[in-house]
Amino acid sequence: MKVVREPSQTTQRVKVGMVGLAAVVLLIALASAIIGTATRERPIGTAGSARADVVANIAAMNAAEAASTGEPLAELGITPSTIEGNTQAPRH
Repeated sequence: MKVVREPSQTTQRVKVGMVGLAAVVLLIALASAIIGTATRERPIGTAGSARADVVANIAAMNAAEAASTGEPLAELGITPSTIEGNTQAPRH
């Protein structure tokens, strides 16, 4: 037995399908626009945040100072210095 559909029912199904397809396309376009603007925004520089050029200069200066004495741990106070002229007597 074959089911016969009315032409108005078929037209209604096509309209609902087209509206659904248009809604999906609009949602994809909206999501693409939101993601596109989020990736194009520049990062906000807050007060007190680290700046890459300043940090690089400080790191370079610290590396030069550590290389000059050869004892970076002694400069930080982690280990005692072995440089000649150390006036502190060793503790026992």
